[in-house]
Amino acid sequence: MKNIAVLMGDGVGVEILEQTIRVLDKVSSIYKLDFKYHYTPIGGNAYEETGTPLPNKTIEIAKASDAVLLGAVGDWKYDILPPELRPEKALLGIRKKLNLFANLRPVKVFDELLHASPLRPEIAQNTDIMIVRELTGDVYFGEPRGIERKTTLDGREIKVGFNNMIYDEDEIRRIAHVAFKSAQKRKKRVCCVDKANVLDVSRLFREITAEVAKEYSDVELSYMYVDNCAMQLVLNPKQFDVILTGNIFGDILSDEASTICGSLGMLPSASLSDGNTPFLYEPIHGSAPDLKGKNVVNPIATILSAAMMLNYSFDNKLAADNITRAIKETLKEGYRTRDIFNKENGDELVTTSKITDVIIDKIR
Repeated sequence: MKNIAVLMGDGVGVEILEQTIRVLDKVSSIYKLDFKYHYTPIGGNAYEETGTPLPNKTIEIAKASDAVLLGAVGDWKYDILPPELRPEKALLGIRKKLNLFANLRPVKVFDELLHASPLRPEIAQNTDIMIVRELTGDVYFGEPRGIERKTTLDGREIKVGFNNMIYDEDEIRRIAHVAFKSAQKRKKRVCCVDKANVLDVSRLFREITAEVAKEYSDVELSYMYVDNCAMQLVLNPKQFDVILTGNIFGDILSDEASTICGSLGMLPSASLSDGNTPFLYEPIHGSAPDLKGKNVVNPIATILSAAMMLNYSFDNKLAADNITRAIKETLKEGYRTRDIFNKENGDELVTTSKITDVIIDKIR
């Protein structure tokens, strides 16, 4: 039996997970897998139930599982809450509690969705990038942090906000190993993306990455400043294989890269630990509270996240590939949720549940 913690989240997070569970049930019946789902709240829903976005019960269930599936968290109505009670705080918290230090975000363009990409087809076609983002350091977790008052030279009282960008060499070393091992299974190229021309943190990132590279003689290492990388992702995304970067740069670059695929609704992610705690899988998009309950959102990113779970946590690449093939066939037949719909292309606009129905039917 495989125990899966299902963190339902907010907004559309609940409905995309419901559809993904349907896909997993179909896979389970074909491959004789025994999944047991443990549902538990996180984010705004958890705050409504318990007064905190990350209850101890949710942490306990997650830690006791073999893998964790997360929908999405957040809602504008919680913006009035103190920072420690907002749904997004739960994301940082669960990553820390599970020691999820490596976030893998595959950026792969389906030929069937080339028309949905904002890039010209010849530029977007064959894009296949793995963004390896460090997940537990950087400005999101660095100390000191806060908002304080200070007195200026002319005697005025003003507010000052600050966050400390910080990495130690152990944090850099372990994420670098993940990137190089990923590259060994791909095209054997790692591009370290940083801001080493102005940031001491980035200079250390380069130094340690270069040391780790010596252990992977079959992998080519290059470097690129983050601002140039943001431009190159648009100009020539095919030049990249594995992008290794820190937390805040990876957060921004992966969202940018997702547009190459046509929609945030197409990108999955896996967050890996050192193996002593379960891995977590989630789409990279948000909770879209304005779309909640309308049966219109794209579930493919979450379904692909479940495919990553089958591959990374349950060592069943065959089942993972079966899901990916079913999605590709569904797209080839023209089924589209509204984020990737193009009437002029002859697409058929369908609901969240309908596109899942078609995907399930094609898993065999």
